[in-house]
Amino acid sequence: MTDPIYAVGDLHGQLAMLEEALVKIERDGGPDAQVVFLGDLVDRGPDSAGVIDRLMKGQQNGRNWTVLRGNHDRMYSYFLEDLPRPDPQILLGMDWFNDRIGGRATLASYGIETDETSRYYQVHPKACDAIPQSHQDFMAGLPAYHQQGDLLFVHAGIKPGVPLVEQTEDDMCWIRREFLIYDKPHPWLVVHGHTHRPTPEHRGNRINLDSGAGHGRPLTTAVLEGREAWVLTDQGRQPLTPGNY
Repeated sequence: MTDPIYAVGDLHGQLAMLEEALVKIERDGGPDAQVVFLGDLVDRGPDSAGVIDRLMKGQQNGRNWTVLRGNHDRMYSYFLEDLPRPDPQILLGMDWFNDRIGGRATLASYGIETDETSRYYQVHPKACDAIPQSHQDFMAGLPAYHQQGDLLFVHAGIKPGVPLVEQTEDDMCWIRREFLIYDKPHPWLVVHGHTHRPTPEHRGNRINLDSGAGHGRPLTTAVLEGREAWVLTDQGRQPLTPGNY
């Protein structure tokens, strides 16, 4: 029998939702359950700092947790470099502080307030001082994917037809249309987030678990045993099958 792997969709600073998910996981799989978090830990929600701290300390305490890097996590790290840089994949005219992205909420979770008069040269040193180095190192070191058996966990998706070793972090953090419209089998069942939908969806070759927690909608947690999948609810497992969305 295949050991279950639990997967948690995009968190976006929702610490309370994360705690609820961890309760469901432990109830279903025990304290040693293997969990993969699909990235986008930060931005939009009220407690990005708390989410990072919870996941980082869980790993330090020996939990079998894999935390992947999403595009929002990458923007967080890029801003905290010695010379802040925008993510090259972001739309022209936008940056981490745009309301659609949500970086202001992340800084606020560390006690750093910004407004329309704030400037990079003012905010950057405050952020570097206020954000613990342990958080900065944790976020900078997140992997882009986790592959195990017939499952591939990744934040955004993959470029169809490209070997795993040739996939780029740009695609794994940011890809949308080319991956989403592809309906042929991949070498693995791809479990991802990034593109929020009202409910989790199983498309046969991929499972999308971003149900919009960053916009205040419920967080989705799933459990996979081989290619079989279920959504974890307060009432237990609910089947997630191809065409189930």
